[in-house]
Amino acid sequence: MLKCWLVPLLLACASAQAQSGSPTLHSDLPLQYLEQAGADTRNQPLVIFLHGYGSNEEDLFGLKEQLPAGYTYLSVRAPQVLEEGSYQWFHKKGDGAYDGVTEELASSAQVLEAFVAKAAAKYQTPPDKVFLLGFSQGAIMSYEVGLRHPQAVRGIAALSGSVLPVLRSQLKPDPGLQHLTIFIGHGTADQRLPYSDGSEANSLLQGLGLAPEFHAYPGLGHSISESEVHDLKDWLQRLNP
Repeated sequence: MLKCWLVPLLLACASAQAQSGSPTLHSDLPLQYLEQAGADTRNQPLVIFLHGYGSNEEDLFGLKEQLPAGYTYLSVRAPQVLEEGSYQWFHKKGDGAYDGVTEELASSAQVLEAFVAKAAAKYQTPPDKVFLLGFSQGAIMSYEVGLRHPQAVRGIAALSGSVLPVLRSQLKPDPGLQHLTIFIGHGTADQRLPYSDGSEANSLLQGLGLAPEFHAYPGLGHSISESEVHDLKDWLQRLNP
């Protein structure tokens, strides 16, 4: 399963969060989610976490403790249930390449797009301050929504992800994409979604006229490292000085 196996630092954050009480699961938007928001969210950056296959909304939520203070953070639960506490955005079809199922991709992307729009409205955040931050299957969904609907977000952070063939075949140079800022992070020892998926996404986006910020993490498997979180924090702060 493509869960996010976090480094000890992030597990410690999750443990501290559990000791202080479980966060509230909200259901007033198209997808259920966890929230960390200030008293006044107007014009504050909005970061939306998208978890990987077989995980849930709690998986990435601890990252907020290591990212810029004062931002609004939402962590979304994927719409398809695998079992209690385990969810997915789409399922893998057959053997071979991890290419997803077009119908499920389209359905999940549609509901995620609606979530992003309604969340931006609820928290009074302009699209140029909305960021999708996904791991593994969540990174795939970040590409699906951000590249198809660039007017809805400012940036995409894709951690250990991939641009699937169904999207890759449909992308073309488009002036509407040019404002997007993209962070790609991938471990060189990833055996779930190989490092080549990250480097190929980087090349594809460069071919569309974009300038992704690509980070390779030597020896890192299918997980998130402390240095990657540090790079993410710097990236977000540079975009919102």
